[in-house]
Amino acid sequence: MNQEIRLFGAIAVRPAVLALISQFETATGSTVAVKWELNPTVKKQIEAGEAFDLVIINPNLLQDLTVLGKVKAGSQVAFGRIAMGVAAKAGSRPLNIGSVGAFEHALKSARSIASEGTSGGYFSGLLERLGIADEVKPKLVAVPGGQTAPAVGRGEAELGVVPVTSILAAAPEVILVGRFPAELQSYVDFAIGISANATDAEAATQLSEFLMSTAVDDILAAKGVERP
Repeated sequence: MNQEIRLFGAIAVRPAVLALISQFETATGSTVAVKWELNPTVKKQIEAGEAFDLVIINPNLLQDLTVLGKVKAGSQVAFGRIAMGVAAKAGSRPLNIGSVGAFEHALKSARSIASEGTSGGYFSGLLERLGIADEVKPKLVAVPGGQTAPAVGRGEAELGVVPVTSILAAAPEVILVGRFPAELQSYVDFAIGISANATDAEAATQLSEFLMSTAVDDILAAKGVERP
């Protein structure tokens, strides 16, 4: 009987990876049990003893887990990167964020803006950098991890600032207004690592190789993940 593979990953990659799991299970006969949390929470729970076979997380956090002996040295591979984007409720007025000036105007004109986690921290710093923090920060609405785009769809915030994977996954209730202008873009990088205590290291390696194969590149791109 095939071993169940425990995959622990960051919320931002969830929509893209979930689109691939059934394909892997059908091809191999294995089953994959998934768990998703914000990046820092993934690291903390693994440090605290959370059992896993494969992890997808920010490269720096993966390196920390490797140093701690939680991730097998040499098993790390770069999975891909996700751009930051702006979400709006489907059917809302067209919005231009194609330039830095237009981006600033859209933020200053919005009634409320939702953000979360690591990406929310970057956005907060970006507002300071642009010199519009005093005007925009009072409009920020904090939401639980993975809930920014759905909150926009429910009308709890006019705009959402979040990795594009989350926005695309929330369709059709939510639309991707656009990615951040190139000058302001911040990509969130992700890497894969295999547990130093994997129940079945061979099966975990097989899943890692599948997620890294060129055969799934188009699916990942459609979900918002850009390959290295």
